[in-house]
Amino acid sequence: MSRLGFVLAWGLCLTPLAAGAQSAPPAPPAPPAGAKPAPLERALNERIEADVEERTSQRRVDELDDATQKMLTEYRRALSDAESYEAYAEQLEAQVQSQSDEKATIEQQLLEIETTSREVLPLMQRMLETLEQFVALDVPFLLEERTKRVATLKEMMGRADVTISEKYRRILEAYQVEMDYGRTIEAYEGELAGEGDPRTVQFLRVGRVTLLYQTLDGRETGYWDADRKSWVVAPEYGAGFEEGIGVAKKARAPEMLIVPVPAPKETQS
Repeated sequence: MSRLGFVLAWGLCLTPLAAGAQSAPPAPPAPPAGAKPAPLERALNERIEADVEERTSQRRVDELDDATQKMLTEYRRALSDAESYEAYAEQLEAQVQSQSDEKATIEQQLLEIETTSREVLPLMQRMLETLEQFVALDVPFLLEERTKRVATLKEMMGRADVTISEKYRRILEAYQVEMDYGRTIEAYEGELAGEGDPRTVQFLRVGRVTLLYQTLDGRETGYWDADRKSWVVAPEYGAGFEEGIGVAKKARAPEMLIVPVPAPKETQS
């Protein structure tokens, strides 16, 4: 092709394009009512509907997942509560069993206490009677104090507000006091009851073996004769009395004292 022919052909091709650039082609007419949509539009609508359904389905899945998680959390909490209640119930059951055992033990102890009371009360009564006889037959030192102690114990035995253990403790305490008298030396003032009017004298108790007296002016000294059950004037024991008073008042060191001692007697079995 010659150069002139190529230019003419190229110009003919550009003419419609130039004319289209100056005026846009008319839009295609809208489809009439009741007409079926074009395949592209139908595919676009189906895609939109699918997206809507997918979002709806995803929302339901999310809601179901949240509900499932909530139910799972509640289930785990319920399991934890059940384990806690079970452990608490086991603990209460153990406590109830322990209380039942303790109740049985207390009931047994009450029965034993009742039996012990029946046995101990007569024993304590005999102990008091023995103590009363012992004081009456013993050397008459601190006679008023010791007699009053026994009387107080006898009065205590009839009191309901004093427990059996307390009664028993006080009786043993009285016995202990009487035992201590046998290991001590004591000086005190008191009334000497004799054939005449009572006189205030000074007494010297050496254990529970010897009981001497001396008038306050020091002119008369005597002792209690256990065999005669009476007071005997014995001035020969005046010096021993003075030494014993010093020992009793801790004014001098303990040493051998010359005092009357009753002869031992054989006991009858």
